[in-house]
Amino acid sequence: MARIRIPSTIVILFVTIQTGFLLFMYSRYSSFMPQSEEKPSQVHILILSSWRSGSSFVGQLFSQHPSVFYLMEPAWHVWVTMYQNSAKVLHMAVRDLVRSVFLCDMSVFDAYMPWKRNLSDLFQWAVSRALCSAPACDSFQRTDITSEMACKTLCGRYPFSKVEEACKTYSHVVIKEVRFFDLKVLYPLLTDPSLNLKIIHLVRDPRAVVKSREQSVKALARDNGIVLSTNGTKVEDSKYKVMQEICRSHVQIYETATLKPPNFLKDRYLMIRFEDLVRDPLSEISEMYKFADLSLTPTLKSWIYNITHGQGPGKKKEAFKITSRDAVSVSQAWRNVLSFQKIKKIQEVCKGAINMLGYQLVDSEKEQRDLSLDLVLPRRQNQFSWSSFNPK
Repeated sequence: MARIRIPSTIVILFVTIQTGFLLFMYSRYSSFMPQSEEKPSQVHILILSSWRSGSSFVGQLFSQHPSVFYLMEPAWHVWVTMYQNSAKVLHMAVRDLVRSVFLCDMSVFDAYMPWKRNLSDLFQWAVSRALCSAPACDSFQRTDITSEMACKTLCGRYPFSKVEEACKTYSHVVIKEVRFFDLKVLYPLLTDPSLNLKIIHLVRDPRAVVKSREQSVKALARDNGIVLSTNGTKVEDSKYKVMQEICRSHVQIYETATLKPPNFLKDRYLMIRFEDLVRDPLSEISEMYKFADLSLTPTLKSWIYNITHGQGPGKKKEAFKITSRDAVSVSQAWRNVLSFQKIKKIQEVCKGAINMLGYQLVDSEKEQRDLSLDLVLPRRQNQFSWSSFNPK
């Protein structure tokens, strides 16, 4: 077979032309790509907390805002599906799901809900005002204050695809999650150029958390087992082992965010105490909204006042519902309900968190019952982190 000899100059010329063409096409393509310095158009807020800390209430403060797409604990689906694993093992799967939700990619739920599904298949979907109003559901307007019961009745059969469709129409995507125990797990999200992530870290007096958890023992048993790595066995936290892990995680998150934090955390972490929130709701909420680049509307102001100035402490059957209550009384109820023996045990396992988060220990039942003794230590207002706070 005859061989055709091509001069090397022609080969070089051809390669040069091809390379030039590829560089030209790359430059054209790159011009349409977002610059790394530019922030994404959406704002992403993660409300980071633990069970029975008032996080559902804080979630509603964002959910009812007309600019917010909100989901409550989407990682519930991960834990229910993979319940035989530990919380630490599940961190990566939870983080990946949260990232996808922030980017409005709801195909991530295919792994946990493989069947054809409706809105009602999503955990606690009806507490999301965005899933109860257009375009997810035609029954309510974005400016309406929606109720969970009304939403369940009118919107549950809308297709699941509406979740992604609605998410893409909002300026803010907010997720409330109780299944992160280490702030460093979130570093990949905080450094992800496709996200504009800020973290609101909600804490509550551990003694009040225990009082609230005692109203929900059975509901928390499976989660307790995952926290304690019991390979799928449900656990009642009678010895406060779960509380010890929760308190340890709050200390870890706080210390990581405020004691020599990485540069990418600057202005992206806000500590909120539940007790401060219920004592001065509008001030604290205004601070959270400012942090999240949101504005407080007159409708929301009125709703917030009504929801925090109800009568009584709330009933046991309402443990997971947002109802109108005397919020200040709720925050102090543990002082009259728990025995001093329980208080001593809780203070023993959570002493570091109680001190660091700005709460006062009690040394006697007399101190515990004396409601004139304020156990919530003051902090400076308009302080986005507590890096200058000196724990006792």
